[in-house]
Amino acid sequence: MSEKPLFEEKISSVRTEVLFVTLALLFLALLYWRLMATDFGVIAGILLLLSLFFIFCALNYRVLSIRISADNLHLRFGVFGWKVPLNNIEKVYADETSLWRIGGAGIHFSSIGGRYRAMLNFLEYPRVVVALKEKRGFVRDIAFSTDTPKEIMHILEATLAYGGAA
Repeated sequence: MSEKPLFEEKISSVRTEVLFVTLALLFLALLYWRLMATDFGVIAGILLLLSLFFIFCALNYRVLSIRISADNLHLRFGVFGWKVPLNNIEKVYADETSLWRIGGAGIHFSSIGGRYRAMLNFLEYPRVVVALKEKRGFVRDIAFSTDTPKEIMHILEATLAYGGAA
Protein backbone atom coordinates (compact mmCIF):
# COMPACT_ATOMS: atom_id res chain seq x y z
CA MET A 1 0.00 0.00 0.00
CA SER A 2 1.36 3.41 -0.98
CA GLU A 3 1.75 6.04 1.72
CA LYS A 4 0.20 9.49 1.38
CA PRO A 5 2.77 11.86 -0.15
CA LEU A 6 3.90 15.04 1.59
CA PHE A 7 3.92 16.72 -1.82
CA GLU A 8 2.86 15.78 -5.32
CA GLU A 9 3.03 17.72 -8.58
CA LYS A 10 2.70 16.93 -12.26
CA ILE A 11 3.84 19.43 -14.85
CA SER A 12 3.76 19.39 -18.62
CA SER A 13 4.83 21.65 -21.45
CA VAL A 14 2.82 22.40 -24.56
CA ARG A 15 5.91 24.02 -26.14
CA THR A 16 7.99 20.89 -25.59
CA GLU A 17 5.22 18.65 -26.92
CA VAL A 18 4.81 20.81 -30.03
CA LEU A 19 8.57 20.80 -30.59
CA PHE A 20 8.87 16.99 -30.42
CA VAL A 21 5.75 16.40 -32.56
CA THR A 22 6.98 18.93 -35.14
CA LEU A 23 10.39 17.27 -35.33
CA ALA A 24 8.80 13.82 -35.64
CA LEU A 25 6.53 15.04 -38.46
CA LEU A 26 9.43 16.80 -40.19
CA PHE A 27 11.54 13.64 -40.24
CA LEU A 28 8.54 11.56 -41.32
CA ALA A 29 7.92 14.00 -44.19
CA LEU A 30 11.61 13.86 -45.19
CA LEU A 31 11.45 10.06 -45.04
CA TYR A 32 8.36 10.03 -47.27
CA TRP A 33 10.02 12.44 -49.72
CA ARG A 34 13.18 10.29 -49.75
CA LEU A 35 11.18 7.09 -50.38
CA MET A 36 9.32 8.73 -53.27
CA ALA A 37 12.67 9.59 -54.89
CA THR A 38 14.58 6.35 -54.27
CA ASP A 39 14.64 2.98 -52.53
CA PHE A 40 15.00 2.52 -48.78
CA GLY A 41 18.68 3.06 -47.97
CA VAL A 42 20.95 4.42 -45.26
CA ILE A 43 19.56 7.96 -45.38
CA ALA A 44 15.97 6.69 -45.24
CA GLY A 45 16.96 4.50 -42.29
CA ILE A 46 18.44 7.48 -40.47
CA LEU A 47 15.32 9.55 -41.15
CA LEU A 48 13.14 6.69 -39.86
CA LEU A 49 15.22 6.41 -36.68
CA LEU A 50 15.07 10.17 -36.10
CA SER A 51 11.30 10.25 -36.57
CA LEU A 52 10.87 7.28 -34.19
CA PHE A 53 13.16 8.97 -31.66
CA PHE A 54 11.07 12.16 -31.67
CA ILE A 55 7.82 10.19 -31.48
CA PHE A 56 9.25 8.48 -28.38
CA CYS A 57 10.24 11.89 -26.96
CA ALA A 58 6.77 13.31 -27.64
CA LEU A 59 5.15 10.42 -25.79
CA ASN A 60 7.70 10.00 -22.99
CA TYR A 61 8.37 13.63 -22.04
CA ARG A 62 4.76 14.74 -21.74
CA VAL A 63 4.59 14.88 -17.94
CA LEU A 64 7.17 15.24 -15.20
CA SER A 65 5.86 13.81 -11.92
CA ILE A 66 7.35 14.98 -8.63
CA ARG A 67 6.47 13.16 -5.44
CA ILE A 68 7.89 13.64 -1.96
CA SER A 69 7.08 10.98 0.61
CA ALA A 70 8.32 10.61 4.18
CA ASP A 71 11.39 8.74 2.88
CA ASN A 72 12.02 9.69 -0.77
CA LEU A 73 11.93 12.29 -3.49
CA HIS A 74 10.68 10.48 -6.58
CA LEU A 75 10.91 12.03 -10.06
CA ARG A 76 9.35 10.33 -13.10
CA PHE A 77 9.55 11.34 -16.75
CA GLY A 78 7.58 8.71 -18.68
CA VAL A 79 9.44 5.39 -18.46
CA PHE A 80 12.39 6.98 -16.64
CA GLY A 81 12.38 7.51 -12.90
CA TRP A 82 14.79 8.68 -10.22
CA LYS A 83 14.39 8.07 -6.50
CA VAL A 84 16.40 10.02 -3.93
CA PRO A 85 16.26 8.95 -0.28
CA LEU A 86 15.65 12.07 1.80
CA ASN A 87 18.49 11.10 4.14
CA ASN A 88 20.89 11.36 1.15
CA ILE A 89 20.12 15.04 0.51
CA GLU A 90 22.96 17.36 1.45
CA LYS A 91 21.39 20.66 0.37
CA VAL A 92 18.66 22.10 -1.83
CA TYR A 93 18.81 25.29 -3.87
CA ALA A 94 17.29 27.08 -6.86
CA ASP A 95 19.06 26.33 -10.15
CA GLU A 96 20.42 29.43 -11.86
CA THR A 97 22.13 27.54 -14.71
CA SER A 98 21.64 29.12 -18.13
CA LEU A 99 19.07 27.46 -20.38
CA TRP A 100 21.76 27.29 -23.08
CA ARG A 101 23.87 25.12 -20.77
CA ILE A 102 21.04 22.66 -20.07
CA GLY A 103 20.62 21.52 -23.65
CA GLY A 104 16.87 21.25 -23.95
CA ALA A 105 13.85 19.59 -22.43
CA GLY A 106 13.90 16.00 -21.26
CA ILE A 107 16.64 14.20 -19.35
CA HIS A 108 20.21 15.41 -19.64
CA PHE A 109 23.50 14.72 -17.87
CA SER A 110 26.29 17.27 -17.58
CA SER A 111 29.11 18.45 -15.33
CA ILE A 112 28.22 21.78 -13.75
CA GLY A 113 30.50 23.43 -11.23
CA GLY A 114 32.67 20.33 -11.08
CA ARG A 115 29.72 18.14 -10.07
CA TYR A 116 28.02 15.70 -12.43
CA ARG A 117 24.32 16.49 -12.66
CA ALA A 118 21.22 14.67 -13.86
CA MET A 119 18.58 17.12 -15.12
CA LEU A 120 14.91 16.37 -15.68
CA ASN A 121 13.44 19.51 -17.10
CA PHE A 122 11.13 21.58 -19.22
CA LEU A 123 12.60 24.88 -20.33
CA GLU A 124 9.80 27.21 -19.23
CA TYR A 125 9.78 26.19 -15.56
CA PRO A 126 12.22 27.11 -12.79
CA ARG A 127 14.43 24.30 -11.47
CA VAL A 128 15.47 23.01 -8.08
CA VAL A 129 18.81 21.30 -7.46
CA VAL A 130 19.20 18.55 -4.89
CA ALA A 131 22.85 17.96 -3.91
CA LEU A 132 23.49 14.39 -2.78
CA LYS A 133 25.58 13.37 0.23
CA GLU A 134 26.58 10.16 -1.54
CA LYS A 135 26.75 10.17 -5.30
CA ARG A 136 24.72 7.71 -7.34
CA GLY A 137 27.00 6.41 -10.05
CA PHE A 138 28.66 9.58 -11.32
CA VAL A 139 25.70 11.80 -10.33
CA ARG A 140 26.22 14.25 -7.45
CA ASP A 141 23.30 16.61 -8.13
CA ILE A 142 19.80 16.20 -9.49
CA ALA A 143 18.01 19.19 -11.00
CA PHE A 144 14.35 19.16 -11.94
CA SER A 145 11.72 21.58 -13.18
CA THR A 146 8.80 22.54 -10.98
CA ASP A 147 6.02 25.07 -10.91
CA THR A 148 6.42 25.39 -7.13
CA PRO A 149 10.17 25.67 -6.35
CA LYS A 150 9.76 27.52 -3.04
CA GLU A 151 7.32 24.93 -1.68
CA ILE A 152 9.54 22.01 -2.69
CA MET A 153 12.67 23.67 -1.28
CA HIS A 154 10.81 24.39 1.98
CA ILE A 155 9.69 20.75 2.35
CA LEU A 156 13.13 19.35 1.51
CA GLU A 157 14.97 21.86 3.70
CA ALA A 158 12.69 20.86 6.58
CA THR A 159 13.83 17.26 6.12
CA LEU A 160 17.47 18.43 6.27
CA ALA A 161 16.75 20.23 9.54
CA TYR A 162 15.40 16.98 11.03
CA GLY A 163 18.28 14.82 9.90
CA GLY A 164 16.88 13.64 6.58
CA ALA A 165 13.53 12.21 7.65
CA ALA A 166 10.26 14.06 7.13
